[in-house]
Amino acid sequence: MVRLQKLLSMAGVASRRAAETLILDGRVEVNGAVVTTLGSKADPTQDEVRVDGRRLRFDTRVRYILLNKPRGYVTTRHDPEGRPTVLDLLRGVTEYVYPVGRLDYDSEGLLLLTSDGDLAAKLTHPRHAVERVYEAIVQGVPDEDALDRFRRGIVIEGERMQPADVRRGRVVNKGGQQTTRLTITLREGRNRQVRRMCAQIGHPVRRLTRVRMGSIRLDYLPAGRWRDLTQRELSSLKRQSNDVPARVKTSGPRRRPAR
Repeated sequence: MVRLQKLLSMAGVASRRAAETLILDGRVEVNGAVVTTLGSKADPTQDEVRVDGRRLRFDTRVRYILLNKPRGYVTTRHDPEGRPTVLDLLRGVTEYVYPVGRLDYDSEGLLLLTSDGDLAAKLTHPRHAVERVYEAIVQGVPDEDALDRFRRGIVIEGERMQPADVRRGRVVNKGGQQTTRLTITLREGRNRQVRRMCAQIGHPVRRLTRVRMGSIRLDYLPAGRWRDLTQRELSSLKRQSNDVPARVKTSGPRRRPAR
């Protein structure tokens, strides 16, 4: 007999912590009966376990997928508004995979999907500070003072974001409108974080692409296409997910040295 939280993680439905929420919400059934008690157990060889009515299989191989998400897709398994989801792009994938973190509807680029609930939880937990690198095309030309706000940690609605690395790239002048390419590295993953940070410094995002997560790079994978991670990529990612870096201080801006 195995705890339901572990069974759901084994089946790739969710991390063990997220599985607790599924159980408490009454979304898990064992042999036709809804189970809402944490610590309940089931036998994966004999019992029928369902989540949201879908029977779970425990003999499927674990998948680790890299997808180049195009704009116009929702990063979720199901969308109540009927919009296309990233799963519509995974033709041929039969395992129950789900996204590691999110990219919003208008963003594109690197997205990991997996049936390994524990790894997904580690990669998205801020404690592990796994790097996420974005290429952002923003309106106007941010000056160094604006970019230094990224490096100190921008305050949005009373909440300070962790310091982010930022590099200014090419400036394009088209039709009298200037745009700038920024390369932004975050170590946390909050909702629409890059867009909110850029808007806060007065340079809203025109286009946003995630190009790296940890050691995994998007490289030349075409938009809308996917591939399995290599064993080398997976081993590297698992090492990073187990690392816990020193805590970053964000209590206040850094003092500039006196001149």
